[in-house]
Amino acid sequence: MRLVERRIGLLFALFLVLLSLAGLRATWLGTVKASSLKHRAASQQVEEIALPARRGTISDRHGVELAVSEDATTVFANPFLIKDPAPVAAKLAPLIGTNRDELLRKISDRHTGFVYLKRKLDATRGQKIEALKIEGIGTTDEPKRTYPQGDLASQLIGQVGTDNYGLSGIEQEQEKRLHGTDGKRKLIKDAMGEPISLVEVKRAQQGQNMGLTIDAAIQERVEAVLADVGRNFQPRGATALVMDPRTGEVLALANWPRPATGMSSEEAAYAAQDRAVGTSYEPGSTFKAFTVSGALEENLIKPTTEFNLPPTIRVADREIGEAHDRGAVTLTTAQILAESSNVGAVTIGLRLGAGKFDRYIRRFGFGQPTGVDLPGEQRGILLRPKNYSGSSMGNMPIGQGLAVTPIQMASAYTAIAENGVMHRPYVIQGDKRPGKRVISAHTAQSVSRMLEGVIAQGGTAQEANIAGYKLAGKTGTAEKPDEFGGYSKTKFVASFIGFAPARDPRLLVAVMVDEPKGAIYGGVVAAPAFQKIAEFALPYLRIPPR
Repeated sequence: MRLVERRIGLLFALFLVLLSLAGLRATWLGTVKASSLKHRAASQQVEEIALPARRGTISDRHGVELAVSEDATTVFANPFLIKDPAPVAAKLAPLIGTNRDELLRKISDRHTGFVYLKRKLDATRGQKIEALKIEGIGTTDEPKRTYPQGDLASQLIGQVGTDNYGLSGIEQEQEKRLHGTDGKRKLIKDAMGEPISLVEVKRAQQGQNMGLTIDAAIQERVEAVLADVGRNFQPRGATALVMDPRTGEVLALANWPRPATGMSSEEAAYAAQDRAVGTSYEPGSTFKAFTVSGALEENLIKPTTEFNLPPTIRVADREIGEAHDRGAVTLTTAQILAESSNVGAVTIGLRLGAGKFDRYIRRFGFGQPTGVDLPGEQRGILLRPKNYSGSSMGNMPIGQGLAVTPIQMASAYTAIAENGVMHRPYVIQGDKRPGKRVISAHTAQSVSRMLEGVIAQGGTAQEANIAGYKLAGKTGTAEKPDEFGGYSKTKFVASFIGFAPARDPRLLVAVMVDEPKGAIYGGVVAAPAFQKIAEFALPYLRIPPR
């Protein structure tokens, strides 16, 4: 009897111990682990999913769509609900185009209740994944950025990342306006893990649509012309701008080469740049128009003023000659511009003097950003007179010893084309600003008439002629600075800037070619590109011959 009572007592004690342990376990779960368990339970029943806003559409001036958002499928997983991850990974990997082992790692992580597996798949793939009805695998719609015109204006428009934020170009610069406001959804499941409702907690608001001043047809022509320059001269790169000089509207902006597969990381980075705003270069002879403008404005010279010019001119320790050897000559101001005389331009610059020279080139906007509505604009390089060396006034009047951006040069030339009023360039419709007078109408008209001679018989850009139209423009051929000091004898920037019709300008085209091979002069490399662009754009814009 005692043995039976003892056994009953031991069993009772054991039950008490087990009951105590269960009580302690319940207390521990209800207090110490309560928060964690609550989170796990909620994560098994409720999943919060971001609802990205649809970005605004970017269109050209005629409504041609350049960047749009369309529906895509995003695939996600709840690892808690996936009982056997290996076969799931094997089924999904080919459909979502990802590595099987990487996918298995994601869906085996039991420390998370939500993980993206693939974002922005084509809708057809999304439908195939939905048809599998795999527990723990879900899909949702998400906007995907696409570019209906392919690579057209790609460096200008820029790119959008997977998270729907702009990474470069207009997509980045106008992020707040284009992005909109993201929303939120809650996916609620039953005890078996089956979705029972999708609740929109916060509605996404679409971004604003945006119209550009760009004309897709002109843009396409410019890119084709630059591609020809690339094939013919194998340069490091080339840039072209087309503007309406009356307003500052940018009708086309292009860079060659475009980013392409097979490029090295350095080549791809260079190709992705919008070098029209983000790269500085020494302009060479296209800058002479501003040296002459300053001297005319100060009444120091006239277009007919004659200069007796020696073969070379010495300024401090630098002796400056012409692009081609010649003897002593007498040239007028107009001839100095038409023939692009270095000695003549330096002579005019010295007559103007360092202080006034600096004042005028700053009036034209050099040394500061234009304020164009694009990201990454550089200010160029422009010394103050107090920092000039002895030879600075031998270099700068001919466009060496300073650096500018293509957009600065195009903007500055609008002042010559538009009777002395300079216009800030812009690419977003409605972003026009009032023009700024930098020189008198008389000076601007005088320089414009002289620039007609550049394209006439005996000028440096006869190749730029277009039948029926009177044109004005300037060639440039600049030696590139050498990394070891001085200037390279093998690397050049060839350029041409011109406008048409010369007496009533409605089109301005600037072309810059970096390190062309075979030929180096602006009149040979860049002027024909100007001619091909303008020859298309003038009749396309219904600008009559005159």
